[in-house]
Amino acid sequence: MVAAIPWTAIPVIPLGIIFFFLRRYFLETSRDVKRLECTTRSPVFSHLAASLRGLWTIRAYKAEQRFQELFDAHQDLHSEAWFLLLMTSRWLAVYLDVICAIFVTAVAFGTLILVETLTPGQVGLVLSLTLTLTGMFQWCVRQSAEVENMMISVERGIEYTDLEKEAPWECEYRPPPSWPHEGKINFNNMNFKYSLDGPLVLKSLGMFIDPREKRGIVGRTGAGKSSLIAALFRFSEPEGSIQIDGILTTNIGLHDLRKKMSVAPQEPVLFTGTMRNNLDPLNEHTDEELWNALEEVQLKDTIENLPGKMNTELAESGLNLSVGQRQLVCLARAILKKNQILIIDKATSNVDPSKSLGAIFQIVFAHSMSLSHLLVILTICQTFSQSLYQFNNLFYSAKQNISLPEFLFILKMPHVIY
Repeated sequence: MVAAIPWTAIPVIPLGIIFFFLRRYFLETSRDVKRLECTTRSPVFSHLAASLRGLWTIRAYKAEQRFQELFDAHQDLHSEAWFLLLMTSRWLAVYLDVICAIFVTAVAFGTLILVETLTPGQVGLVLSLTLTLTGMFQWCVRQSAEVENMMISVERGIEYTDLEKEAPWECEYRPPPSWPHEGKINFNNMNFKYSLDGPLVLKSLGMFIDPREKRGIVGRTGAGKSSLIAALFRFSEPEGSIQIDGILTTNIGLHDLRKKMSVAPQEPVLFTGTMRNNLDPLNEHTDEELWNALEEVQLKDTIENLPGKMNTELAESGLNLSVGQRQLVCLARAILKKNQILIIDKATSNVDPSKSLGAIFQIVFAHSMSLSHLLVILTICQTFSQSLYQFNNLFYSAKQNISLPEFLFILKMPHVIY
């Protein structure tokens, strides 16, 4: 086009400048709108996933209407942001079309001015190439704007890389391979909170646990029982000191610390894969050891009745098992690890009473005779009261928060440490 009619380069340069500034002006708004759309989209999918997981509970409590209204509220909020994003895109398209129409009109009138020097073929060529050029300009502006808007998803992902990281997995100082050989645990004026600006959940905690002791930690919901596990595993860095066999837990790497302790968590965690992979992810044990661990937690008969037995594929989060069975699998996995410190965090709260909680804990206590420590987290409940006598000591972590009858019940326990 420029080769045929050189003067057409004059309006092309302003056209490129106008498109550049229009794109920049558009992106200043569309980026924020896209960020808002991504933010309002997340609650929709989160609520939908949570509703599908708890569908039976929702129907049992006849809460369908409430959950539907909550979903509609999330969807309405997202639709508003999505509609606003579409409108900004249409605004850009309209302005691009208007500017291109003005440019084509200017070129057409320019050919009329120079009609005496141009042939009909040259005029047709100029108009055809002008339409092609404006289409290419529009496509470049729209695609570049779309790419920059899509980078908002990358920006949201990068935000996670900027979060405060955990301590290093391995430090320069590493404990001996046999650590902890005695298992002395010492809490010295330890404070713990889950975030830097959060409240303290454990305050000035001081406790010494001798080797091969079994300790029960009792308290109401929210008293800080599970927070003690978080402090031991350094899910958040505690203040004060925690020593295991004279070694500060903050002086060693997280991998060296956590691999030496086993925990059966309050919320069972299972992975997609076979039962064998869930019990022994690193393939360190024989089938006989796996079956023995399942037998200890009274789950052997259940697994043997499955079609694939130990090779049975578990669904996501182990949803094809009941919550009680998942807790028993986690307990078996903790026992199988044979670490010197075993922590049980209400790991039988959802176990069927027919499984005989007392018998299960008798097995766990018998197994713990070879351990340095057994820490059991529990709430005050009648089901477990008979098993309290199995502890060497009962450490009550939240005596200031209990009622008088509960406190008198604790006082009746033998060998109680406050």
